[in-house]
Amino acid sequence: MRAMVLSHAGAPLALRELPVPAPGPGELQIAVEACGVCRTDLHIVDGELTDPKLPLVPGHQIVGTVAALGAGVAGFSLGDRVGVPWLGWTCGRCIYCTTGRENLCRLARFTGYHRDGGYAEAAVADARYVFPLPPGYSALEAAPLLCAALIGYRALRLAGDGPRLGLYGFGAAGHLVAQLARHLGREVYAFTRPGDTRGQDFARSLGAVWAGGSDEPPPAPLDAAILFAPVGALVPRALAQVAPGGVVVCAGIHMSDIPAFPYRLLWEERSVRSVANLTRRDGDELFALAPVAGLRPTARPYPLADANRALDDLRAGRFEGAMVLEVR
Repeated sequence: MRAMVLSHAGAPLALRELPVPAPGPGELQIAVEACGVCRTDLHIVDGELTDPKLPLVPGHQIVGTVAALGAGVAGFSLGDRVGVPWLGWTCGRCIYCTTGRENLCRLARFTGYHRDGGYAEAAVADARYVFPLPPGYSALEAAPLLCAALIGYRALRLAGDGPRLGLYGFGAAGHLVAQLARHLGREVYAFTRPGDTRGQDFARSLGAVWAGGSDEPPPAPLDAAILFAPVGALVPRALAQVAPGGVVVCAGIHMSDIPAFPYRLLWEERSVRSVANLTRRDGDELFALAPVAGLRPTARPYPLADANRALDDLRAGRFEGAMVLEVR
């Protein structure tokens, strides 16, 4: 099979011919149709997330069909259309796994980081962490649901139910969370890179009541803010715009250091919290909600062999919405 392979941090991905992986007990072999390109992939390729499996096939927003079943797998049939997310395996026995917090399992293994991912024509995945996908989505549209929408949905849940929601960073996750928030009756305030009028227009086209640079104040205090941009300096900026009792949610897996800030920004019961990974509950809820909410990713396709170009475009912020490798 063809696969894009990372040999070491900082190296461009190389197109290689690899054996098709066989599913072990409890695993599925998936014929990959598409795989989303995520900022987490950039953090891995650039070495900001350390100690990946090497050599590595990146990619953790996998859409495909079940091609083979490992021993003991139930609930799936050959040809089923499925998705594979970032969380790829947990122990199932620790205090986190047994209390609904499997996203915090200390032994967790992640797709496209510890396990080979979807920048390839085939992949294997733990059947426990494979989701049936809702109908009505092409592979190009479904891929961003597996991380951008999933992590965004978890961040939205943790942000609470306040009516005014700020989104710092309006890329793959931001444009999907905006749609979910609007469906739930929230007002969306979008913050982009300063001067990014194209991104601000995109946010307004998806129903944002206001869009501006991350250095600008919104026209009204926010009840919550979600940070998708991996920039620690945005935390105190967001806190300054959040009303008393509000929350700032840091949704990225990697962020630059948060600078010191005065206590008055945190006072009046404001809080800062992070989102780590996802749970199967998040997936079940999101995939039930997405068709009802009319969730529609804006996605730009790239051929598998152009994965490096897609990563470069993501790094430079050259496109609104999500980026997806089309494999088949």
